[in-house]
Amino acid sequence: MSAPIRVVLTDDHEIILDSLSLLLSRIDGVEVVGTFNDSRDVAGFIEENEVDILLTDMDMPDLNGINLTLQVRQLFPQLKVLMLTVSEDADKIREAFRAGISGYVMKKAGKAELERALKTLARGEKYFSESVMSQLMALPVESVRPTDEAPAPLVPLTDREIEIIKLVAQELSTNAIADKLFISPGTVETHRHNILRKLGVKNSIGIIKYAVKHGLL
Repeated sequence: MSAPIRVVLTDDHEIILDSLSLLLSRIDGVEVVGTFNDSRDVAGFIEENEVDILLTDMDMPDLNGINLTLQVRQLFPQLKVLMLTVSEDADKIREAFRAGISGYVMKKAGKAELERALKTLARGEKYFSESVMSQLMALPVESVRPTDEAPAPLVPLTDREIEIIKLVAQELSTNAIADKLFISPGTVETHRHNILRKLGVKNSIGIIKYAVKHGLL
């Protein structure tokens, strides 16, 4: 039996924390190991306990979700951060993305989407709600790229790389892409690495935004 996904919750509203704890307790393979209504206490807890994912609100007093993400990602680089919020504001999404979140889900999401998001992050992949993806796609490529990263050049891509870009845009996992193209997961990862290098981006969102900008999708 695989180890559960260990999750810490933080939200300044106690009723939200209670509701989330109850909801996540009903998801197989997920364990809530801590809840905090004061985000300033989170880093200390993570330092002393094994945590896989931090699920945090965006708007909180004293230490908001963006600054909390910056703090914990600096201290615990392997930690995944899932932002759970009511905000669909493009600027806030961009800020959260650049702070290092691994996923962004709306508070109107149901149990099924939360489960999907947590398990996607646990596999080392990113997860963004459909409405959030729409907001990210509408932003200039430069706005979700770290400021010291060079602009993505227009570069030649092979037919196979374009195929993989289109499947990445469908949010398929490496294994799913491998099955669909009848190649090994290792070959998919090699192609993905080459695509990232060619485009000058760091992740799947950068790949998708480049593809949209240059008419590949």
